[in-house]
Amino acid sequence: MKEEQINKAYANAKEHYAALGIDVDKAIEKLNEIPISIHCWQADDVSGFENPEGELTGGIQATGNYPGKARTIEELRKDIEKVLSLVPGKHRLSLHAIYGDFGGEFVDRDQIEPKHFQSWIDWAKKLGIKLDFNSTFFSHPKADNGYTLSDFNPEIRNFWKEHLRRCRRIAAEIGRQQGDPCIHNIWIPDGEKDKTVSRLAHRQLLKESLDEVLSEKISTDYLKDTVECKLFGIGSESYVVGSHEFYMGYAVKNNMMLTLDAGHFHPTEVISDKISSMLLFVPEINLHVSRPERWDSDHVVILNDELLALSQEIVRSGNRDRVHVGLDYFDASINRIGAYAVGIRSTQKALLQALLEPTDKLRSFEPENKNFQRMAYLEELKAMPWNAVYNYYCHKQGVPVGDEYIREIERYEDEVTSKRK
Repeated sequence: MKEEQINKAYANAKEHYAALGIDVDKAIEKLNEIPISIHCWQADDVSGFENPEGELTGGIQATGNYPGKARTIEELRKDIEKVLSLVPGKHRLSLHAIYGDFGGEFVDRDQIEPKHFQSWIDWAKKLGIKLDFNSTFFSHPKADNGYTLSDFNPEIRNFWKEHLRRCRRIAAEIGRQQGDPCIHNIWIPDGEKDKTVSRLAHRQLLKESLDEVLSEKISTDYLKDTVECKLFGIGSESYVVGSHEFYMGYAVKNNMMLTLDAGHFHPTEVISDKISSMLLFVPEINLHVSRPERWDSDHVVILNDELLALSQEIVRSGNRDRVHVGLDYFDASINRIGAYAVGIRSTQKALLQALLEPTDKLRSFEPENKNFQRMAYLEELKAMPWNAVYNYYCHKQGVPVGDEYIREIERYEDEVTSKRK
């Protein structure tokens, strides 16, 4: 798209939005202040670098075998750098514990240290991005019976408690060195495939395990812990220990962040409606934006109604600084760089539409019961030229505009990923 076309379309969009009292330039500024925490595991199908075979177990499954997955830290970093060149804004990268730089040696989960992630910290500093972190409680022999922190066997629990301790310290060191708190996400796959009798007992053990590990106080200047709930997973269709009710209660009681994943609830249940409630009771919310199809299948995020509703709730709440946006999907059936680009750009487009909404005007209708006017404006907004604003934003940031990123990804595939065997 030519610069003249971009600028002309933007000027026209500014005029349309100005009629609604919206400053488009300010909306772009606000969008540019919202980093998206990009998940490292889309690039290699959640394989990591702990186990050369990279087999997934414990409720995690990437489907498809599209050629060109990242096989080494160097390849993964190169892919992420390419992704960052295709999207506007400054973002974060979310790491799992299995992505450590282990130098070709096996380091068990209860032995990992900050030194295994120092090269990631140095790399991120060079790129000018921040890092987030995730404990990894799946794909390990000590998780094969379906339980980790809530296992009846104290030896199993102790192993995973030590893993969690070390992950918190690694995340804290990341936060210290980057001068910005590292969000550390805690999700466990614990549960059972069929009917479970000892539900309360397992949940008591999970609470005790978390209480013990989280009793080690670390400054929130460096570390922000968050707990993530789930309805069910592969192999835990009947019972998941860390349910929404469990972690909602735990987060509220301990005044800590709660993670809401778009795919971790009933098929007809959406997390956009939960944001306003949880903001009343927890200090911050962490979002894992994915796209469930039938179940928690972690499809690539697209610009659909729920993504827009999520973005609207973030903006309408007036608490953008308390809601952290991260992506969590892994599709191995299509070009992985393309999956990243589509998901990130779609998320930004949804956020931009929310920022271009005359929220005060819409809200003013409600006390006067002007529901027709509210509905009419919301419908008119759907046809507003928001995409011209996003194209202008991309152009000013020096990244591909419109469908140009598709050709960039095709070139990268021809020159880089297609050469990987």
